[in-house]
Amino acid sequence: MNARKLSACFTTDKVGESRDFYVRHFGARVTFDCGWYVNLQVGRETSELQFMAPRDPGPPACNPAGLVYNFCVDDVDAEHGRLVAAGLVPVMPLDDHPWGDRGFAIVDPNGITLYIYSDREPSADFKPFFKG
Repeated sequence: MNARKLSACFTTDKVGESRDFYVRHFGARVTFDCGWYVNLQVGRETSELQFMAPRDPGPPACNPAGLVYNFCVDDVDAEHGRLVAAGLVPVMPLDDHPWGDRGFAIVDPNGITLYIYSDREPSADFKPFFKG
């Protein structure tokens, strides 16, 4: 398969809250919104998130435990400062990681963990694990 896009759709009772959160804090652009379903473009055109209310028939609201969205950004320190200044509280502190990034995590209105990071040179211990 050669997928042209990959996006995640999350079934939630918080469609409006989710839309507003991602528009406000991540500069998401709403490309579709019928009230119970919203499509958000985050950054480049290949980065999209969807949120939809439970429908019958359809999937029930999801349990976000263990779900993480990863956002690679140019300047993680600037993003950390901006989001903290906006009142968001990191659930994982900003730190350098030996696997090759510097990042932190916050939580969205659904309880989804958002890991925000910038690439860094991995430590010698982790370099052998990179392929390609």
